[in-house]
Formats: sequence, C-alpha cells, structure tokens
Amino acid sequence: MPSFMKRIIPVAIFICLLTVAVVQAAGGGAVVPAGAKCPVCGMFVAKYPDWTASARFKDGTTYYYDGPKDMFSHFLDPARYTPGRRRADITLLVVKEYYSLTMIDARAAIYVAGSDVYGPMGSELIPFQNEKDAIAFKIDHRGKRILRFNDITRQTIQSLN
Repeated sequence: MPSFMKRIIPVAIFICLLTVAVVQAAGGGAVVPAGAKCPVCGMFVAKYPDWTASARFKDGTTYYYDGPKDMFSHFLDPARYTPGRRRADITLLVVKEYYSLTMIDARAAIYVAGSDVYGPMGSELIPFQNEKDAIAFKIDHRGKRILRFNDITRQTIQSLN
C-alpha cells in the first residue's frame, strides 16, 4: 500500500466517525430507544421510524414522538403531558423530513397540513426542509395549508385530530 494511502485511510475513517457523531447530535436523538413511548399518545415510537420527532430539554432529557403532530402537542403544552416541564426549557426540536427521512430542525421546517398522507396517528403535519418540496407535496397530495413553525397552534393540532 502506498504511504499516502496509509495516511489518508485513518483521516477518512476519523472524518466518517465525526460526521456520524455530528449528525446524531444535531438530530437530537435520531436513534430512538426501543422502549421510548410518546408522552402524548403512549405509542412506542421506534415502531414508526419514518415519522420520528424529538425534543431535548436543558437537563438533557429527550422525549420522542411518533409524529410532528404529537411533538407540537407536547411543545404547545408540555406541563399537560410531562408535569413540571416548561416550553422555555426545550433546547432542541427535530422532525424527520418527509422525502429525505433525515432529522431536521423543527423550527426551520416547513409543514403541509391536511394532505392525503397519514402518519401513525392519522392526519399529520408533513415536514419539509424547503418550501419548493412543500409546495410540490401540497399539490401532489391535496394538502390544505403550508405552515411555518410559528403558525402552528393548538387549534391547528385540533383541526388534524
């Protein structure tokens, strides 16, 4: 093996491992523990990997959800589902982007409501990383509205239930 390859291989392995660590940290728990239950509906989240969402609190506690709709229910009223918890203590919210199935920042995502695509709990907020994909999805799947994070309220969630 040439000497430059002996130097490049360890660097490449290090970069790959570092990339995996960064993606997992940014994902706020992209790997759902097998026994994790959604604090909103009680379902086992790992059964629905394509719909995963999570919230991390200041103390490091992470809650997992079987879809963005339940994540928003918890975010909008954390004390109802996890007594003693406050919205101000949430440090990270992530959702799984519909097309790429990668974890993205829930606050930066764009959501389509009222489409013909259903999640584990029925009607769902479908998250996208960019507006172009959200618009195309809305057209293809008869979505009713495109929403930003701050547009989503308790009334939005109730309209999906």
